[in-house]
Amino acid sequence: QCRWHASDLELASLLARCIRLNNSEHTPPRDYRPAWWLPGANLQTLWAARIGHAPSVAAVRERLELPDGDFVDLAWRGDPRTAVPLILLLHGLEGGLASPYVRRLLHAVAERGWTGCLLQFRGCSGEPNRLPRSYHSGDTADFAFLVETLSRRYPGRPIIACGYSLGGNVLLKYLGEQGRACRLAAGVAVSVPFDLAAAAARLNRGFSRVYQAHLLASMQQKLRRKFAQRDSPIDLSKLADWNTFRLYDEQVTAPLHGFSSAADYYARASSGGYLPMITTPTLILHASDDPFLPAAAIPRPPALAPSIQLELARRGGHVGFVAATGGWLEQRLILFMTDIFAKLSPQAG
Repeated sequence: QCRWHASDLELASLLARCIRLNNSEHTPPRDYRPAWWLPGANLQTLWAARIGHAPSVAAVRERLELPDGDFVDLAWRGDPRTAVPLILLLHGLEGGLASPYVRRLLHAVAERGWTGCLLQFRGCSGEPNRLPRSYHSGDTADFAFLVETLSRRYPGRPIIACGYSLGGNVLLKYLGEQGRACRLAAGVAVSVPFDLAAAAARLNRGFSRVYQAHLLASMQQKLRRKFAQRDSPIDLSKLADWNTFRLYDEQVTAPLHGFSSAADYYARASSGGYLPMITTPTLILHASDDPFLPAAAIPRPPALAPSIQLELARRGGHVGFVAATGGWLEQRLILFMTDIFAKLSPQAG
């Protein structure tokens, strides 16, 4: 027979607490069961981006003039004048209204009776922006201006923002910068590149180089179109040679946006360092097998503010999270938003 002494019970209790704390670092998304027929991160990623169903969305365009003389285009789903919750969407690198994940969430938001608004970053709405600069992973000024504009236009309206990939990095950085002054009711970030240097390195390895090549081709084409009828502030004669994110960011992103180098850009634009400063309720969804970021770069609880809920799946790819039943990602986001609105007002959600 085994006899437990007081010291043994204390040790067992301490061990149990340690196990719970360790497990809390990897809180899985609720009710998420990855589709068995999509084994591996790349199948999850590609299915969600290219093959899975995405409903057509009838959106109303609004041009928002920016303080520096440039513009961004918004895409509205639903009537913003109605007194219902407002959901702001921030797309990923080279994304926009055509992105399947954007259309799926806008559709889900409209079905809930809410209003959705997509911020299309500079040059991402099909028309080159006016200024020689573009958009980047750490540029929070345009989003901050949008939040301020809508807060003044619709006073008292609860607003939640949802960012995907690059848009998620922008959102988390914004939330950290704002701290307690943030006007958002909550934030949601999906598949965020918390460490841009680590993400750039990961995208230059293995199959992830396919994503890198695809995104860079789009960015290079957009850059050529932008400066076809105007002088470029940088020499684009070797644009085709800048075929990795590190090279492109060194030669294009950094000089166009006031950074001294790609390393300087990565250090200052990464959202990871802003996580401890977030006070707004925030849900982060991420997958350990995300092909855009090494697992070692995923933040752990010591780097997360108490207001952040990180749900980490073992499988899910990049902005994938395809479940056998379909539509899980949008359902999870809507559920989180509903809970937030219910806490603000029983009538809000």
